[in-house]
Amino acid sequence: MADFSQKRRQRFISEPYFKWLSGFLVQSIDKWSNTLPANGTEAQKRANAASSRADGRFELLLLRYAAGEPIAAMRDELDAVVVEYEQVAKYQGQEFGRPDWPAFLLNELADYERAMQLIGLCHLLHRKDLLPRIAALEDPMYRAQDTLYEDLLAYGIDDRVDVDTWFHESYWDCINSVYGDSDEESLTDLDAYLEKWYASMRGVQWHDSHLDLSEDKGLYFGYWAIEAAALAYLLELDDTSLREHIVYPKDLVDFARSFQESAPSGAPTTGPVTVRTGQICPETGVWKAQGFNVPGVLVKQGDVMPDVFAPDRSGAHRPQPAMWAFERKA
Repeated sequence: MADFSQKRRQRFISEPYFKWLSGFLVQSIDKWSNTLPANGTEAQKRANAASSRADGRFELLLLRYAAGEPIAAMRDELDAVVVEYEQVAKYQGQEFGRPDWPAFLLNELADYERAMQLIGLCHLLHRKDLLPRIAALEDPMYRAQDTLYEDLLAYGIDDRVDVDTWFHESYWDCINSVYGDSDEESLTDLDAYLEKWYASMRGVQWHDSHLDLSEDKGLYFGYWAIEAAALAYLLELDDTSLREHIVYPKDLVDFARSFQESAPSGAPTTGPVTVRTGQICPETGVWKAQGFNVPGVLVKQGDVMPDVFAPDRSGAHRPQPAMWAFERKA
């Protein structure tokens, strides 16, 4: 018990509860992988089973993180989570006669929160390869309708849409952090967001679930503002002040910052992945500003990475800081 208390990442979770709920979720995933509910049309049965599997996998992922289990294993599990939500969209689309039906209804807070967590995990776990699949689930109904959705995707997918509208006012400070004129402004916004985050989720099913960890409930799997951590990582902020918030998953940020993908044996080493405006260019070549629909820029080794000249939220062209990705040698 002492070892579990030391490694857990959120103080609400106990070892007996973790063992019970993780076992229950594993059994549930297995059950709905092999059987269908008794009632409903064939599409409804498959949609309900897929939803149970998807939610179970995602909640198990967060539960294991809350319990202090190793983060690296989450990278592969995230792929399985996305597969399940693809099945949810497929069978719900058949049920409702809407092939464009999304996996998450972004206008509903519970679905929106889960979608932002999922996108944030793609960045923090270095699984940006999954972002186009998530966008394919949501774009037919929600492209260009929410600023945070577009901004988080823009760090991994080109040609996203710059919009000044959002579904949930409670995310305003999180959204605003992307557009701060300085790191200090961005940190202030994220700090305000984290301070209000838990209260803003009142009404979502799992809210206050830590108050009752009995086995007939099983709704607590960790409270995590993953999207805030993703932005702190993507914006390269000194997040020391944010780490005081219990809902800030600091270990995921540490993992993201220290992660190095192993190259196949004998493969040539590649250039650095990303460098932010103001940092020294480590390799001469063409660099692409992530999240901006502008041509690549030739930057020489040793030069300072430039701003990008692009429209801001008001439509006015001005220099803006950017995260630059190495595209090719010059």
